[in-house]
Amino acid sequence: MLDNLNLLALAPVLNIQILLDGIFIGAIFALAAYGLALVWGVMNVKNLAQGEFVIMGGYIAWYVGTLGIHPLFGLPISIVVMFAFGWVTYKLIIARVVEKDMFISLLATFGMAIVIQQALNLAFGPEIQIADSGLPTHSFKALGGSFTVAEIKFYSFLICCFLAAAVIAFMKKSRMGQAIRATAQDARAAKVMGIDTEQVFAFTYALNAAICGAAGVMISMIWVIQPFYGITHSIRSFVIVTAAGFGNLPGVITAAFGLGIAEQYGGFILGAELQQATVVGMLLFVLMWRQLQMRRHRQAVQ
Repeated sequence: MLDNLNLLALAPVLNIQILLDGIFIGAIFALAAYGLALVWGVMNVKNLAQGEFVIMGGYIAWYVGTLGIHPLFGLPISIVVMFAFGWVTYKLIIARVVEKDMFISLLATFGMAIVIQQALNLAFGPEIQIADSGLPTHSFKALGGSFTVAEIKFYSFLICCFLAAAVIAFMKKSRMGQAIRATAQDARAAKVMGIDTEQVFAFTYALNAAICGAAGVMISMIWVIQPFYGITHSIRSFVIVTAAGFGNLPGVITAAFGLGIAEQYGGFILGAELQQATVVGMLLFVLMWRQLQMRRHRQAVQ
């Protein structure tokens, strides 16, 4: 570990490489986390199947690639398929637990995550897969060294920015987006005002699944996918949303970039085998930090 820290000091260009990779990856984290923030804020459902939705989107892109089509063309397919899947899932499962206490929704979505994992395992096998983008990697010189930028990471960053802007515009300008925001503020009042909150809940959950599907397409081309890798993406989304808070899009983006950079530094300093430990450590840190904030708030109220 000390050797790696010394290497960062002796070769400053490595910091550029890590920061760029963290930002590119952080944009994808932000996309998936925003979907979780929507479901959590509007429906008060903690979706433990968030990561499985991401992996499903990745497998759609990978399967499209096996048919001789570029995986990027799997993006609109993944969005449509996952939107439909999210809608059906809500009607069959989530609608039955949305009014229940938190434990019931956690149990239902955890069970759903296990079912999705096993279904993907049966359909595609347990092997690690990657959707080959076929795009090159470019090298640049700086600070007496060189760093690389993969085109697929850059394009994924642009796609994430476009999708985020589209979702924000939809939430602000469209009638359904306004209904979602009204329901998030006060579901009972929204229902009294004539908003069909049941349809809003179904659309919100389906939109979250579509957003996760889009994030999964990018992940399948940058990283690897496997049926049981969803848990790590779920933890990342929970860390980001818990740190940023509900309805705080700038906070979600900042937390996602911070987590992406921290994870890349953790992987470099601690080693790839402990890279995921950085994510779990961040989750514990955020939970303790939130607990301290709540304690201070209770003391101030008293």
